[in-house]
Amino acid sequence: MAAIEPSRHQPRRTFDEVALKELSDSIRSEGLMQPIVVRKVGEKYQLIAGERRWRACQLLNLKVIVARIVEASDVSSAVMTMIENLQRADLNPIEEAVGYASLVRDFSLTQDAVAERVGKARATVTNALRLLGLEREVQGYLAKGLLSSGHAKVLLGLADEAQRVLLARRALEEGWSVRELERQARRAKSETAVRTGGRIASEAEATAILDVEKRLAAKLNTRVSLKHTPKRGRIVIEYFGNEDLQRILERLGAGT
Repeated sequence: MAAIEPSRHQPRRTFDEVALKELSDSIRSEGLMQPIVVRKVGEKYQLIAGERRWRACQLLNLKVIVARIVEASDVSSAVMTMIENLQRADLNPIEEAVGYASLVRDFSLTQDAVAERVGKARATVTNALRLLGLEREVQGYLAKGLLSSGHAKVLLGLADEAQRVLLARRALEEGWSVRELERQARRAKSETAVRTGGRIASEAEATAILDVEKRLAAKLNTRVSLKHTPKRGRIVIEYFGNEDLQRILERLGAGT
């Protein structure tokens, strides 16, 4: 057991402690039904498949574990680790995306090559990798199962980072379905289009408007829209109920 080390290409980032305890209890009672798979790397053995089983055996303080030793290159080992996790179908969307990204980055594989290696459609790999373009906060919601890949697809259709985060938060707080989030995203896009009063704003002006909105949204922790023209404009601050309004007024120094 001491000679075995996990693979740095393991896509799984979290291991459920309760599930590991249940697995260790099963191994204590029935024994290890399926050996882990390892390869020799220097003086150590690197895990290819079976990290949950290995961790469960560690909980039992076992000194030895049944293992099948195979010869595998770095890329083959990483692919086999990824495939095993995908076949178990319990990777969260971000873990799956990180696994694909590792194959692309560490082994200079194209998305087509990754898809072929792991037996997935190219579109599946491409859509998964797009999730890594979301903000860390939103990725966290996906990793915890609080938002679905369908929600993420809608959010990716928004160019504004602040809008994505705020809509993700509202989707959680209000329990929006994917369809409701689509409706709210269309509304957000429409409001973005009228920020400049129908004028075609320069890139610098549009960026400045977005920056002001982001700073106000961060300060007030709510959605803020800025309607701007060279001569006049208005700021729209959203709130949800009397308590939220009072909170915002207090932040603005206008509370009662």
